[in-house]
Amino acid sequence: MPRALCYRGRMSRSAELLRRIREDENLTELLAHHFEFDIRRTAYTDAPRLASGAPLEMIAGDFAGGAFYESGDGADRPVWYAGSEGEAGIIAPDLREALVLLIGLPYWRDCLKFSDDGDLDAMRTAASFLQRDLLAGDPELPSAQRRAAEALGLAVEPVPVLVERLHATVRDTGSADLFLDDTGEYDGLFGPFPPSRNPRWR
Repeated sequence: MPRALCYRGRMSRSAELLRRIREDENLTELLAHHFEFDIRRTAYTDAPRLASGAPLEMIAGDFAGGAFYESGDGADRPVWYAGSEGEAGIIAPDLREALVLLIGLPYWRDCLKFSDDGDLDAMRTAASFLQRDLLAGDPELPSAQRRAAEALGLAVEPVPVLVERLHATVRDTGSADLFLDDTGEYDGLFGPFPPSRNPRWR
């Protein structure tokens, strides 16, 4: 296959995933409701950008005012998350891996919030409590995970694998680029709290 055709095929992976979501209203709603990845939320007014000048494209938002972006213009476009409290970082090397993360670890933001400044063991502990709490509040979650993964042609990865992968990706963001907007430079995604900070987990 000519190199140009191969490159275009690789470039289309993200576009194909987004097309599947846009063309399936049930899938759009499923991802928004259970996994807070809503492609209908793409308005942003504070001129987000990367310090390197690399292209940045908003692809979805969440219920808390956070936003998901693809960056760069290569075959594999890293996915950034920028929260409403001024934190940002890369959460996956491409959209496919980002969706695997969101579906398999829907409480990933809280894993980072209670990471004790990036401690992997703290994230593992938080994940065990979060998984318990989420299943108690949303018993339909495993079914939603299976349906979303099947619709997108993805696998539901084990929680420990996703926690380790997220930790490594966020840890390495600092050497990748800096996210900023008209309000200034954003902080990293690791939160300062240990799991013991949550009184329900003691």
